[in-house]
Amino acid sequence: MPRARSSVPCVGSVTTGKALRRIVLGTALWPVMAPAQTLIAPEAFLDAVVGKTITFHEIRSGMLVGTEEFLSSTLSVWRMEGRGCVYGQITTPNGQICFLYDDAPDGLPVCWWPFVHNDRLMVRLARFVDSETQEVRSISDDSLNCPSAPLS
Repeated sequence: MPRARSSVPCVGSVTTGKALRRIVLGTALWPVMAPAQTLIAPEAFLDAVVGKTITFHEIRSGMLVGTEEFLSSTLSVWRMEGRGCVYGQITTPNGQICFLYDDAPDGLPVCWWPFVHNDRLMVRLARFVDSETQEVRSISDDSLNCPSAPLS
């Protein structure tokens, strides 16, 4: 999930509370090394977000990173500021959720660990150096209205 800043407003968003409760109550959760963090199975995360559009904010600054619409459990579309929409193939290896975007310069997927911390849904970049954390701030039923959605 490479994230570029987006100025796309999230109209008609719902609180993350309902979706978060669905994830926490409806799935088996695994503890992460840090206390008060609970790793979420990527399949459980996808079950909660398929058909939804999510806004991601950088945890330290609180700034909007971007918006992603989960078209299916294997396909998403990321709205990139100034560059339009980018489609990504989703896989779930080794407890991670990975996105291989159409515009990936190196052809490699970007992988994340979804987790809950203090009742907040978050994702952490699945690498040990320069690991970025983003918070899900809103989940809505609104579409990004991106053209040319590939069929999957």
